[in-house]
Amino acid sequence: QVQLVESGGGLVQTGGSLRLSCAASLRTFSMYRMGWFRQAPGKEREFVAVISRSGGRTNYADSVKGRFTISRDNAKNTVYLQMNSLTPEDTAVYYCAADRGDVLGRLDYTYWGQGTQVTVSS
Repeated sequence: QVQLVESGGGLVQTGGSLRLSCAASLRTFSMYRMGWFRQAPGKEREFVAVISRSGGRTNYADSVKGRFTISRDNAKNTVYLQMNSLTPEDTAVYYCAADRGDVLGRLDYTYWGQGTQVTVSS
């Protein structure tokens, strides 16, 4: 049973930072493209960031470029999302996702975590 477990969410003030982690129980973690998505109340889930299997390529939503950084540690089966300069518009449940394909533009993922809440107060 594949599990993706997010952690690191919480309450932070505007301008603050958080680092999300996603631990994956994937036997071949390095063979999976990893993505972060978020869903705000009343809105559809949206793409945030993605990282290639090797970690050499990344892509971000325009709304987070320059503020968020995705990274991975294949030895620890973990992907991270460093979030800086947070604003109330970043408030959402953040999900990590995994898929074996390595095309960064694809938004279809096989495995999903349960999500972690990020709340940014004004």
